[in-house]
Amino acid sequence: MAVTAEEIAWAREVFQEVPDVTTRKMFGGLSLYSEGTIFAIIGPDEELLIKAKGDLAEALEAEGSHQWVYDGHKDSGKKPTVMPYWSLPDSALDDPEEAAMWARRSLAQNA
Repeated sequence: MAVTAEEIAWAREVFQEVPDVTTRKMFGGLSLYSEGTIFAIIGPDEELLIKAKGDLAEALEAEGSHQWVYDGHKDSGKKPTVMPYWSLPDSALDDPEEAAMWARRSLAQNA
């Protein structure tokens, strides 16, 4: 998977209310940062995922989000790994203010 310019523009649009968003392509995906702190990624299947743990992860789960489980390379024999990233609620994908609220909560955890 290679992240396209259109996907980068889409992610930046979703998080347009988040200050100083920068991006960096990594391992076929994309990391999103605010003022140098990572808060989200575009992961497998071009899904926008927010970094979360504890209460924030529980809040995302209550909104119907799911946690990313990395299956690794199919032939590697490695077990799936639960990652600290959760899908962004569907409502936030169309509401930059809601997306920014989730991003701010993620950034507060990771500051």
